[in-house]
Amino acid sequence: MLVRRFYRCSDEVKITLFKAYCQSMYTGSLWTSHTKRSMDNLRIQYNNVFRMMLGLPRFCSASGMFALYHTDGFNAILRKKTASLIYRVRGSRNEILKTISNRFSSPLWRCLIERVI
Repeated sequence: MLVRRFYRCSDEVKITLFKAYCQSMYTGSLWTSHTKRSMDNLRIQYNNVFRMMLGLPRFCSASGMFALYHTDGFNAILRKKTASLIYRVRGSRNEILKTISNRFSSPLWRCLIERVI
C-alpha cells in the first residue's frame, strides 16, 4: 500500500515513511522467546520492504543499501532498542528494577546483554 501510494515521492520522504512505519517495533527490546528462523524471516521482510519503497533490485546487498541511505538495518534497530532498555533499567530508582539489573545471572538479562554485544 505504501509503495503504490508514495511512488512519486522523493527518496528522503520514502525513507521517513519507512522509519515511521517499520522501525517502531514496539517492545522489540523484550523479544527473547523466539526462534532464529522467525527473526530471520522478520529481518528479510524488513529488508524487502525497504527495497520496495525505494525501487531497488531484489537481490542488492542489504548492508550496502542501508549504508547508502544512512538508515539502520534490522539488527541495528534491535541493538539500539535493547541498549536503551538496559540503560533505562540500570538508571532507574525503582527497587525492583535495581534488583533485576544487579542480577546478571537471570536468563532475561543474559539474553539482553548478548544482543547488545
